[in-house]
Amino acid sequence: QVQLVESGGGLVQAGGSLRLSCAASGRAFSSYRMGWFRQAPGKERAIVAAISRSAPITYYPESVKGRFTISRDNAKNTVYLQMNSLKPEDTGIYYCAADLNYGLGKVEAEYDYWGQGTQVTVSS
Repeated sequence: QVQLVESGGGLVQAGGSLRLSCAASGRAFSSYRMGWFRQAPGKERAIVAAISRSAPITYYPESVKGRFTISRDNAKNTVYLQMNSLKPEDTGIYYCAADLNYGLGKVEAEYDYWGQGTQVTVSS
């Protein structure tokens, strides 16, 4: 089992940047594929980035491609989400998720472990 704790959220103006971190504890972090999800007000939780276990491959939906970057540091048991050129529609609660399977997890149901979330608010 793994425990996940997100940090780095906050209030930022449109066009600004934030870097979210997700610290993992428990079983070997490198065994997990990771994902970042966003839940906007009144909407379902949706993927914004995913990264595989090793030789990392990544996935982004079109809505964030070119603006968001996911990375992981297995030595620090941490996954990051660098968010640039933020837009008001990026506002929401951002969740980190983990799963023991290979490849990329692109939907909520593929992940077994979740953090508590961190709020990101982008003002216009």
